[in-house]
Amino acid sequence: MVLTQRAFWEARGRSPALKPVVFALALVPLAELALRLFGLGLWGALGVNPIESIVRFSGDWALRMLLVALAVTPLRLLTGLAWPMKLRRMLGLFAFFYAALHLAAYVGLDQGLDWARIWADVVKRLYITVGMAAFAILLALALTSPKAAVRRLGGRRWQALHRLVYPAAVLAVVHYGLMVKADLTQPVIHGVVLALLLAARPALKSWRGRRRSGAEGRVRTAGRGL
Repeated sequence: MVLTQRAFWEARGRSPALKPVVFALALVPLAELALRLFGLGLWGALGVNPIESIVRFSGDWALRMLLVALAVTPLRLLTGLAWPMKLRRMLGLFAFFYAALHLAAYVGLDQGLDWARIWADVVKRLYITVGMAAFAILLALALTSPKAAVRRLGGRRWQALHRLVYPAAVLAVVHYGLMVKADLTQPVIHGVVLALLLAARPALKSWRGRRRSGAEGRVRTAGRGL
């Protein structure tokens, strides 16, 4: 039964429609934001402070996309399905896209391209400093995501660089928590999800290793029985 279910989901993962569907779904928040600009979104208009709403909305979705991208490896380890890994790069780039939109809204709309004031924010406001650090990491990861960058850097250096996605996610959650002045519910929820994802990766690797060792042991025992 388990093998049948796994074969079913593996077949779905081989569908040529998978990536276009996920790509379209990842654009839904952008479409919602565009509709809200005209008061047509599912949750109404942008409110009394539209610039702040754009900054917050894009930042929220940058973090959510990052968490979804980080969930891919635990999902593979838990299910044994290989196809989710094909989506990880796309999801990571969408996280960067929404983070870039978040930064552009802050720099262009909120600060009006006043670089002196922006620099003062970076220096004086801790949540801005932390957010800029997270974005700098995501920028480096996005620039080195093409296969050509993997070849130039070499596999080991590329993997070491892209492990920085974990501290980037931590910085993003901290940025969110420091930015919110009153209700910390959403930052805490995102922080708990991130903590679970970070803990799940080594735990699931250990679990799969034990299962593999147990299966190999049973095969050796059966072989000696013959």
